[in-house]
Amino acid sequence: MKLFLYFSILLGLFACQELSKPKQKMITEKDIHSFANPEKTLMNHLNLDLKVDFEKKILSGKATIHFEQHQNANELVLDTDKLVIKQIWLDGNEETTFKLEKPVAHLGQSLHIKIKPTTKTVVIEYETSPDSPALQWLDPEQTAGKKYPFLFSQSQCILARSWIPCQDSPGIRFSYNARIQVPNDSLMALMSAKNPTKFSSNNTYEFEMKQKIPAYLVALAVGNVEFSEIDARTGIYAEPSMLEKSKKEFEELGKMVDIAEKIYGKYEWERYDLLVLPPSFPFGGMENPRLTFATPTIIAGDKSLTSLVAHELAHSWSGNLVTNATWNDFWLNEGFTVYFERRIMEELYGRDYAEMLALLGYQDLLADVEEIGANSKDTKLHLDLRQRNPDEGVTEIAYEKGYFFLRRIEEVIGREAFDKFVKNYFSTFSFQSMDTDNFVKYLEKEVIKGNENIAKQIRMQDWIFGVGIPDNCPKVRSVLFEKVDSAIVDWKKNKKADSLETKSWSSHEWLHFLRHLPKEMTIEDMKILDKAFGFTESGNSELQAAWYVNCIHKRYTPAYKALEDFLMSVGRRKFLTPLYTAMSKYPDMKKMAIETYNKAKKGYHSLAVMKTNEILGLK
Repeated sequence: MKLFLYFSILLGLFACQELSKPKQKMITEKDIHSFANPEKTLMNHLNLDLKVDFEKKILSGKATIHFEQHQNANELVLDTDKLVIKQIWLDGNEETTFKLEKPVAHLGQSLHIKIKPTTKTVVIEYETSPDSPALQWLDPEQTAGKKYPFLFSQSQCILARSWIPCQDSPGIRFSYNARIQVPNDSLMALMSAKNPTKFSSNNTYEFEMKQKIPAYLVALAVGNVEFSEIDARTGIYAEPSMLEKSKKEFEELGKMVDIAEKIYGKYEWERYDLLVLPPSFPFGGMENPRLTFATPTIIAGDKSLTSLVAHELAHSWSGNLVTNATWNDFWLNEGFTVYFERRIMEELYGRDYAEMLALLGYQDLLADVEEIGANSKDTKLHLDLRQRNPDEGVTEIAYEKGYFFLRRIEEVIGREAFDKFVKNYFSTFSFQSMDTDNFVKYLEKEVIKGNENIAKQIRMQDWIFGVGIPDNCPKVRSVLFEKVDSAIVDWKKNKKADSLETKSWSSHEWLHFLRHLPKEMTIEDMKILDKAFGFTESGNSELQAAWYVNCIHKRYTPAYKALEDFLMSVGRRKFLTPLYTAMSKYPDMKKMAIETYNKAKKGYHSLAVMKTNEILGLK
């Protein structure tokens, strides 16, 4: 099975025919987003010793890279980005020479270190840049407590190299230890490892991650946070003012882990804790092992947005346990995770609830396909990200098209057989990497088994290598959304908001309502709805974002100040992208968007800045 660790790295990228054609030869790709040469030297352990400097906005210290030599190599090649390399020693005591090559777009710089055939470790003294793409340094006023600064990392897809010199490929796994020194005793350091629950008396924290993980799952956060236990293996970290609110919202965390284990096998990471970050975090969540990073925008007060936590938990199997070998195989991480997430939510709240999530996901998929173009190669599950930033592959295609493909397999072979297949998949390839080519072979061996009828019903080639959404896509019916659709019809007829039966609606039903408001809505209609349901001043970020898109297109000026405040206070890219996109369509609104963005971008992560610059046509 070790072959699967190296397949995506050892084999070159072969020329091939159009991938959507049936029965064509499937290929295995080299990791085109890493400079590393693991066929010669393979990193297997990392030891970090870093000091956190909030004034200079840098990390400084040493990284010790342990590696295996598979050939008599004379150099170790690592990935870096904007790192200042000061000195390097072989096996801890012999200084050696090194060279940083010129920067390459999207990839950073390769670090070439001269080694000997007997060398087992290199010790690198270095510091990060203040504008490291992975690290976000927040001033006290950008946090909930307003008193202490905050730091967090976001290493996915290939940003780990901007704070750690490493072999930054998802196909390469290593264990790690770390020692992190913070400026004062009011700041706690946390990592994707065994974590503290109390502040250190000497401002120093030590970490251990025994299980081997890819570089993108190495994570660090430093802030004034406290811990509250939920059960024996789950708990919440958050700023003090957010802790009780967060714990109440996520009190079913332990139950989610139990449900997940029941469906697909043992949880292999010992603990599952959640860190609620300040609102500038660019994603809903990040599946860092043992410690999911989460945005506060999912705290709705009614647990209605906790499917995101189920998603990050599901990554403990799909992604963290069995990892996409390259970023062209991203769908293997996300498609399985969305499917697993919805199974967890189905167990928690029932089939009707899970179908609401599936239908919202289908709406998101349709919107992305329309934006990307139904015939674009970027609507294939198996991507081609040559000479591109792998972050461009983070679309609903990987998530939702991947989900519906797996759901199609379930429909064809039945849930019991599909669950057995997935459970065996996770156990067979645990702590290894998987690429699309080898997954196809595994699927053919374990599911299709030469049965042409099953193969024709699934149409694997169309799903994985074809563009758009195949016409055998599973149909989703939501009884709960049908009731919302009836309410929208009633609204169109009489325009009386107080006659709508909405008391039992969850955030998902409200979101469906806002996404399907009549195109002919007038300003007066908007005022009636806003007065009845308080969308403009809602504390639910999902509903605010959906409402504000309507407000932009309808020129509902009473919401403009709240829209500006929202863009100033939330850094989650899921919300920023559609809002700035809508505003950019109108000259006056684009001017407002640029003015707001210039004030807000200090609080945005580099990934959000990159995307917003693209939307607004800024450098």
